[in-house]
Amino acid sequence: MQTQFNTDFLSQLGTSDFESWILVQQAYRNECWNESIMECGFNTNTGYVYIALDNGISIASCFGQDVEYIIFDFEIGDEYFLDSYAEALEKQNEINA
Repeated sequence: MQTQFNTDFLSQLGTSDFESWILVQQAYRNECWNESIMECGFNTNTGYVYIALDNGISIASCFGQDVEYIIFDFEIGDEYFLDSYAEALEKQNEINA
């Protein structure tokens, strides 16, 4: 079964946002190509362009800056911004332990 994504957000991107979209895609390709994608999008409140993975990690960038790997701890409501996918996996394992 092929997953379909809503790509309407692409028309909302400015030039630095589009650069973020490219960076997020490159990070996904380089770090976690085999992970399933839940959704892709653009948060107009924060300026983050993101790919949310089924494993609970999001790859995000805003205004053309380096990507961040984001994990949300639903039990306590904290959000963690990490510099690498490996750090995100480690933090996620810590949260789930």
